[in-house]
Amino acid sequence: MTTGIATTEFVASPVLAADLQAVLVELLELQGQGKQAHWNLVGPHFRSVHLELDEIVDAVREHADTVAERMRALNAVPDGRTRTVANTTTLTSFPEGEVSVEKAVAVIAERLGSVVAVIRRVHDDVDAADPTSADILHSVLESLEKQRWMLASQLRHIAN
Repeated sequence: MTTGIATTEFVASPVLAADLQAVLVELLELQGQGKQAHWNLVGPHFRSVHLELDEIVDAVREHADTVAERMRALNAVPDGRTRTVANTTTLTSFPEGEVSVEKAVAVIAERLGSVVAVIRRVHDDVDAADPTSADILHSVLESLEKQRWMLASQLRHIAN
């Protein structure tokens, strides 16, 4: 049975799918670490950082969903299973137990930077294969870099 609709469907190459999967894994791990920081935060400025971490987690969750849905649109299969994320992330584990506000801010700012580095590493290959997916990565980069700047700015007094 034909539908009468001509299809010239773009299908992700294995390399494009792997690059988007790498970004997805890092976003999912960052989301989990942001929540871990949010739950175990202690110390001065707790409330404002607690709320800021939720904003970061919400943004990262949206980005992960966008990347995964883009993968599906390209007939690639995103793998967000916890075992896959744990086995393939490049991010270092979040510290155990309660974490001071300053430590949590430093760790999450560093993790944001690490995810940005992964996106920048795969960007050119993604852009060459699929400029539309690269546009999505641009949006994610803009958001994460802004979040990292805003979070890390809270530590500027320590350096001075």
